[in-house]
Order: sequence, then structure tokens, then C-alpha cells
Amino acid sequence: MALFNPLLLGIAKTHLLARKKQSAIAALGVTFGIGVFIIMVSFMTGLNGLLDGLILNRTPHVRIYNEVKQSERQPIEDLAAYKDKAHIIHSIKPKNSQLKLRNGLAIRAELRKDKRVKGITPQVSTRIFYQAGAVQLNGNLAGMDVLEEARLFNFQQYIVGGKPEDLASNENAIVLGAGVAKNLSLQVGDYVQIVSINGSRERLKIVGLFQSGLADIDKVFSYCNIGTAQRLSGEGGDYFTDLHLKLHDIEAAAGMAEELRNSWGVNAIDIKTANAQFETGTSIRNMITYAVSFALLIVAGFGIYNILNMLIYEKMPDIAILKATGFSSGDVQRIFLYQAMMIGFVGAAIGLAFGFLASYGISQAPFETEALPTIKTFPVNFDPKFYIIGIIFALITTFLAGFMPSRKAGKIDPVDILRGQ
Repeated sequence: MALFNPLLLGIAKTHLLARKKQSAIAALGVTFGIGVFIIMVSFMTGLNGLLDGLILNRTPHVRIYNEVKQSERQPIEDLAAYKDKAHIIHSIKPKNSQLKLRNGLAIRAELRKDKRVKGITPQVSTRIFYQAGAVQLNGNLAGMDVLEEARLFNFQQYIVGGKPEDLASNENAIVLGAGVAKNLSLQVGDYVQIVSINGSRERLKIVGLFQSGLADIDKVFSYCNIGTAQRLSGEGGDYFTDLHLKLHDIEAAAGMAEELRNSWGVNAIDIKTANAQFETGTSIRNMITYAVSFALLIVAGFGIYNILNMLIYEKMPDIAILKATGFSSGDVQRIFLYQAMMIGFVGAAIGLAFGFLASYGISQAPFETEALPTIKTFPVNFDPKFYIIGIIFALITTFLAGFMPSRKAGKIDPVDILRGQ
């Protein structure tokens, strides 16, 4: 028996067209559910991508650094006279250690040979003071390989009023945090005095403003060439405080961080550990989006169920005649299932088109904010999988909604109906 019988399909179509208003209302229920699902999931995932990108795009997959911490073993523990005694030690201070990453050059050279590593950038982070006239602010300065940072971590997307090449070609330049520039009343082309914690001073030209969209970062951080940061720190060319790794596969980050800790004895943290709260927030927002959208489709399914139930009662004489002329219970059941699937397919197709057009309209709507100067329109995600999920779920919902009424129609005894007529 063919899956789709042309004769049964024709009868199902005739039944639906005979009740155009009810059929249209049922289809509109699916259309509304699918359309809202596409709009919500496209906009919410696009927004999630934007929010997570503010942090994750600028976060290395693995960060290697030297952490200042207290000594794990105290001198008294090495004295034979106190070996078996209880040691109660208060106010343990961090051990005297440099921020310099030990074996930084060797680690970088070794990692460049690793096929899992897409790129690696050294960093020099130092505490500084920004000084403009009588105003002085605390801050952080990060020195880096500018062009490599732009290639691996999209540094250029956060620069306002300049470009990475302006910084890379000038050892006496700085990309100033937008918050710092605002507080010091500075702009691109001005000069700012940088004072390191060891007293070194540099007068640097502002070739761009860095604006991440996170005010706490933009009020503190600025960026310069790695040589400038090394000079301010009073160190040589082998001085690094961090190494930032970008991998080909982000899922390998946790394993590589563990390997680096074991093989080199350094502190290494992977991106998922460092930003666990962002992934959790994204997962929860996506769950809420899918739950609300699927609930709308289920509600539309109940509407189809009710309409098909009513249609069965109205079409009982037709059902009796069909059975009396040789149609089996299975044929009658398939007729009503076809009706449900037609409603679902037509409603889903229109809903997908409506959802896409509405999402496209949202993506073209102006979205301007001082916190995100590089974003001009609302973020929308046009991932094809959302449309596939939507139409599959719509067809499943309408099939289930039509299954029970179709079984009821198949069990109707034509003799009882015709006798009543």
C-alpha cells in the first residue's frame, strides 16, 4: 500500500476546502507557532552570540601565566626537630616571586611545533597610572604582538577611530580604553603620560580607542606594543607575563591546559574554566527560548486536535458513505491524518517564510549604543538548523494532534450513522 494514496489525499483536500475558515484557523495556529519560534530562537541565539563574543572572542583558548601565591611548603616543615609536631602558622604571605613567566621563550618555541595550536601570542601585563595634566588614574597596560593579536583574537573589532596597523608600526603609541579616554578628556591624536609602578615614564600617542562594551574593562585597560610594555617594566625582550593560545579545536583546551601544568609546572587555564558562567547563562537562555517556542507549537497542536474532532462529527455521514462504498477503517483514518499533515505542512511553510522575513527585518533595524560602537543592527542568527527543527517539530505536533481524531473516525460504525439518518 502506497504511503500517499492520491484518492485519499483528494478526499482529505476536499474535506479541508469545504471548511475553509476552520482549516485556515488551524493552519494559522501552526503558522504563528513556527513564526514566533523562528523569530525568538534566531534573535535570542544571535544576542547570546553577541554577548558571549564580547568576552569569548577576546579570551585565549589556553592562558599560561605565573601566579603570585603563598609557598605550599613552609620552612618549619623541613626542620627535623619539628617534623612530628603540629604546625599552626598564621598570616602566610605570598612568596617573593616575579610576574615573569619562567621558560617563556622555550614554552613558546615548543608550542609553535604543536599541530593543535593555531597561534600563540606573548603578553606583558603591567600596572600603570594614566596621567593627563593634574589628573591621574590607575590602570592596566597590556603589551602584545598587535598584528598576531588581531589575527587570532579579533582585536581590530574593538578599536574605534584607528586600526591595528597604526599601533603595530609605532613603538610610542597606545590604544587607550574608551572609559579612560572619557575620564581624562582625551581623544585619538592626543598624547597621554604613562607611569609604571617602578617609576618609568612614557609619553604615548593615542592612535585608537579600545571599546569592548564592558565598562569595567574600558575604564582600566589599554594596549600597546609588547616592546613598549617591556620597556615600561624595565625588562628585556625575553620578558613575558602571559602566553595566549588559540587552538584549532576549542574542545582540546582543557586537556592541553592540564598537559602544560604537568610538563612545564606553570599555571594554565582553559577558556571553558575561565568563562564557565557565560556558557551556563547561554545554555539557560537557549533552554528558555526553545521551551517557550515549543509550547506555542503544542498549543497550536491542541487547536488542530479540536478542529479535527469537530470535523469528524460534521463528516459522520460522509464517513459512513465511504465505509459503505468499500473504504476500510484504515483508509478513513489515513484521510484524517492527511488532513492534519496538510494543515501542519501549509502552516509550517507559511510560518517559516514569516519567521525569516520578520527576522531579516529585525536584523536590518538600527541598533546603536555607546557601549557597542561596532554593532550597527540587531544581532540575528540565521542558522538553517532552526528552520529544520521548526518544520520537523510542526509536522510531529500536527501528526500527534490528528492521530487520535483519525482513530476515532476509523472506528465509526456506518450502520449506526445511516440508521440515525
